Amino acid sequence: MKLPRLSPLDALLVCVPATLAARWIWPDRPVLSFASSCLAVVPLAGLMGRATEALAARVGTAVGGFLSATFGNAAELILGLAALRAGELAVVKASITGAIVGNLLLVFGAAAFAGGLRREKQTFNATAAGAGVATLFLASVALLVPALLHHGADPHPEKRVPFSVAISLVLLATYALSLRFSLGTHAHLYDVEVDEAAAGVSGPRWSVRRALGVLVGATVAVAVMSEILVGSIEGAAHALGLSRVFVGVVVVAIVGNAAEHSTAVLMALRDRMDLALHIAVESSKQVALLVAPALVLAGLALGRPMDLVFTPLEVVAVGAATGAIILVALDGESNWLEGAMLVAVYAVLGVAFYFA
Repeated sequence: MKLPRLSPLDALLVCVPATLAARWIWPDRPVLSFASSCLAVVPLAGLMGRATEALAARVGTAVGGFLSATFGNAAELILGLAALRAGELAVVKASITGAIVGNLLLVFGAAAFAGGLRREKQTFNATAAGAGVATLFLASVALLVPALLHHGADPHPEKRVPFSVAISLVLLATYALSLRFSLGTHAHLYDVEVDEAAAGVSGPRWSVRRALGVLVGATVAVAVMSEILVGSIEGAAHALGLSRVFVGVVVVAIVGNAAEHSTAVLMALRDRMDLALHIAVESSKQVALLVAPALVLAGLALGRPMDLVFTPLEVVAVGAATGAIILVALDGESNWLEGAMLVAVYAVLGVAFYFA
């Protein structure tokens, strides 16, 4: 069986054996294990995404769309589960915040900036964008309500987990409805993105056997790398003078979405802003509607109850990111300055989390 064609990002696969060596040969150097495992997750997440796209292209539009939507954030979910098992609840919640904020501000901002440098403006489907950001806004509200109640005048700590579980069930139901919208009743709004992704991202089509093999192998490797990454967070954060929240919001979130970052920028450079926006918004929606509630329910099963009460700064960050993407997306146009402003907002929030 021929090996799948590699991308330039896949050069980082050398970090997989390097991480294992760092973990077992130099266990007293957590910064080395942390840095190597972060770099190792990047190409593995990219392989998982390409394998999922290859399967989607083979099994038909409806099932393929469901696979792409459901497994689009598998790397983030695996990282979250590893952190949850280790009891790093602050890192888990921070990674949720970081994934949403990073996708909306950093990913789409970098894509709009790169694509707009040689063009006066770039356009995309305003109707599809409006539907995506509207769902994202509602999901963000649901994620932020527990924090507002907890930090209000009459908090009830004993009700945080049950309340979060109830909200998680609502979010999962909303996710199912959003799939019905994007893959069923209004699938025509997303035809361009699906076709372009199949033609421009995955390259030559893989067989089902090859795609499944790559998906299973990459998933196992991501799980192993995630365990090492999470296990080295405490030592690395202490050595580098970083807080767990900063590591979750910035480092872990960027690592889990790095493959999507590069794809969004590449599509913007090709003037495919529909796909670039789709990547940023849909990934954030999946984190809010699928990954976050799945981690809450998994916490109950693992004996690590987790709530959806975020810190005030995280609440501000998600609200600012959602508001910014709504302002930029609803007119159906973007330019390089808007992209630069989105990246600047992300940088400001990153600095705030560093000093918080």
